[in-house]
Amino acid sequence: MNHEVSCPLHAVVPRPMSVRPRPETLVLDADTTIAGEEDTVRWFRETVGGATGLPLRETGDGDITFRITPGEIHGPESYRMSITPEGVSVRAHDPAGAHYAAQTLRQLLGAGAWRESVVRTGPWPLPCGELEDRPRFSWRGCHLDLARHFLPKREVLRFVELLAAHKLNVLHLHLTDDQGWRIEVPGLPRLTEVGAWRSGSQLGAGPTAEYLARPHGGYYTSEDLIEIVSYAAEHHITVVPEVDVPGHCQAAIASYPGLGTAPHRRLDVWTGWGVSEHVLNAEESTVDFFRRVFDHVVSVFPSPVVCVGGDEVPATEWENDRRCRERSRELGLSEPAALHGWFLRRMAEHLRDRGRRALGWDEILDAGQELPPGGIVASWRGEEGGKRAVASGHDTIMCPEQEVYLDHRQADHPGEPVPVGYLRTLEDVHAYDPVPPDMPSGSAHRVLGTQAQLWTEHLDSASRVDYAAFPRLCALAEVAWLTASARNFAEFHRRLATYHLPRLEALGVEFRPLDGPHPWQTRPGVPGKPR
Repeated sequence: MNHEVSCPLHAVVPRPMSVRPRPETLVLDADTTIAGEEDTVRWFRETVGGATGLPLRETGDGDITFRITPGEIHGPESYRMSITPEGVSVRAHDPAGAHYAAQTLRQLLGAGAWRESVVRTGPWPLPCGELEDRPRFSWRGCHLDLARHFLPKREVLRFVELLAAHKLNVLHLHLTDDQGWRIEVPGLPRLTEVGAWRSGSQLGAGPTAEYLARPHGGYYTSEDLIEIVSYAAEHHITVVPEVDVPGHCQAAIASYPGLGTAPHRRLDVWTGWGVSEHVLNAEESTVDFFRRVFDHVVSVFPSPVVCVGGDEVPATEWENDRRCRERSRELGLSEPAALHGWFLRRMAEHLRDRGRRALGWDEILDAGQELPPGGIVASWRGEEGGKRAVASGHDTIMCPEQEVYLDHRQADHPGEPVPVGYLRTLEDVHAYDPVPPDMPSGSAHRVLGTQAQLWTEHLDSASRVDYAAFPRLCALAEVAWLTASARNFAEFHRRLATYHLPRLEALGVEFRPLDGPHPWQTRPGVPGKPR
């Protein structure tokens, strides 16, 4: 048994801030008992007990204890753990901290503790030591695009488990776009009867991309989404929903043509990738339509933050449509393009009136209207949007495409499937720091954190999502938890290869091997578009 406690602990879950190893070993066996914080105890017994076969009977004072002591452990999501030959004692600031401590124990038990059922019997040793752990950022997220390619509910629930295993705490669900509408809205049935389905899909990227004439679609009922939200909450993950307006709306306009700038035109749900020129009109009836949509969204998602999108909004249709030009003048706007900011502000104010904060992509800073107080900017076109947001008194999430878009290619390997976007290796992701060096120290608190992005134009299955996400999402999780000075790529790579990839294998994650894709993970003949 290796007694170097920091070694088996994969830092993404993460590496302790202070570790004091001991030479002894604690052995968990059929007589080991557990006690303390109810939800953590239940999760540990069901998940780890189910994998190890340990009964883990509950008692008043167990061999493994999880206690919530906010006065003793300072900082949300933090915990202190002591492992001695006599047992495990966890003190946590809150239930989230207790859950992360339980995840750490699961790590220390090895890959066998990550399976769905027992594959070996006998005692389970734990290295002894003491550690303290707390996250650097409060927003440690991953964005998952369900509009381009729909994932069945079971795969979303599985993805929640994977985020929790890496101590990520935000799942940003992209639910609507030109290529699909994935959320049921009572009283607006065509959004899913029409908008959730398309006749085919673009295959690949670039000028030689092809067309796959295979219908695709799906949507989540309100009950599905409530289940996802509830399951995520059990894992201390907040689900942030996104309904994109006023661009990326072709699926909605295909469902209800009156939402568009040419109400008598019949559009199909888009089968291509990119930016559709079809945008919402600025009629009050369209504003009311999306107020109704967002009212349903906030009834399903308790998240204090709701994303309104706001990215990639071409003004061509507004500029060419007589009624939109007149409407912009009626509203006192300088030009039709300013309808972009006007529409977003109406949605953000509506969400504020419902007690929620609006999150938008960084184009909202260029849309001609100030964000209402409490608005959050997702800085994706680089870091400048985040710095501008902070300078204007707004919070930001740092998620630049040059750094943390995990659908972008991982190598220039000839077998890299559908190679698009920037080359971002595992080491590149691990080296990223969400707080730019030129940001004033007094403003750094407005960087709430970071999130990886998984856009699914070229990720058409759960296997492809696994391949794009892992192991780079492991590196991003370390970035979100640890300061740059506490990270070391060589150490991370060693821990990843030695300890954590076997855990992912036990979970059935189809990750990209460190030395390149398996032959069955390649996509021969499907063109990409590297940048």
